[in-house]
Amino acid sequence: MGNVSQLFSNNSNQQKDENNIQELACLWISRMDRGLTTLEQQQLVIWCNQNTQHHSSLLEMASYWDDLSLLNELSALFPLEQVKEQSKRNKFTSIALAASITIVSLISVNTLIDESFLPFLPSFNEQTLTQTQILQTQVGEQTSFTLKDGSQIQLNTNSQVEVKYSPKHRLLTLVRGEARFDVAKDKNRPFTVTVGKKSFTALGTIFNVQKNNNQIMELVVTEGKVLITEASTSITDIQETLTQARVSDMPDILAATLVVSGEKAIIAKDSPSVHTTPVEKVSLDQIHRDLAWQQGMLIFEGEPLSVALTEISRYTTSNFEIVDNELANINVAGYFKAGDIDGLLISLESNFGINFRKKADGTILLSAAN
Repeated sequence: MGNVSQLFSNNSNQQKDENNIQELACLWISRMDRGLTTLEQQQLVIWCNQNTQHHSSLLEMASYWDDLSLLNELSALFPLEQVKEQSKRNKFTSIALAASITIVSLISVNTLIDESFLPFLPSFNEQTLTQTQILQTQVGEQTSFTLKDGSQIQLNTNSQVEVKYSPKHRLLTLVRGEARFDVAKDKNRPFTVTVGKKSFTALGTIFNVQKNNNQIMELVVTEGKVLITEASTSITDIQETLTQARVSDMPDILAATLVVSGEKAIIAKDSPSVHTTPVEKVSLDQIHRDLAWQQGMLIFEGEPLSVALTEISRYTTSNFEIVDNELANINVAGYFKAGDIDGLLISLESNFGINFRKKADGTILLSAAN
């Protein structure tokens, strides 16, 4: 009796494995129909080489797909004779499987995302397909990154961004520092950056977010529109609002603040509501000054020395100490290369009469010239 039970169990497992392979083959065919990337082509070849049943199942599914371009793509990966022979053997059953192939195709369109699909996984869900990565820079470092969807992120000094991409959402968290986001348009997947208790959702946008500390955040929009909401706002609610409402109605529907190109918003940590977020129109010169770091520069236009040194300190591990208190209020103006501390010190000495001395621990003492 046990042998018979074991036999049924083995047959059941075998049938389950065959069904899984067939489903995977259908998913690959659906993906080929919309076009494979180079990485996907490599993954497909690896999967087929793992097991001859993988290969034969793929060719079988291809034979039911009435598309010459699909066969051409297969012939580029595998010998054409195999594709043709498998097509002849299975052509008579194409009608029977047409409905199931169509269903799998529709499902795959909604669940697959670029380069996140791994054919070795037994099941497919949003958690499985979520891409997570951490982007960061060290003190004094500025680096650009290109994400899977073509969006670009430029990180300023000592910054960190966590990225989570899924088939439905593009979620990012600015953990610290400053970042410029150039967002690739995708109406089906909102691009949302969370900073502290606020979220910024892009509407086909280029924008800059700076987390100065735990108290203040700064948003500058240079292209498009950005919707500021509470971080607790459901991404689903944001997505539904973006697809159903007019842009002018969004702030009222979501209790949000809309910031458009050429505007700047400063968000305090204890701001009671996004409705109270102050938004100001800024000149092109002001935007260039605020975002000069993207060209590796710092621009000061009369800020007190103490304020300028706070900004400069973000780009170096050196600490500044003003020995003579009256120097703290000296107004500083000029262009400085971010991280060029020696150039800064020479400029302070020649233009402002400020002497400097470096201590063994890296602290730079600033004092008035005699």
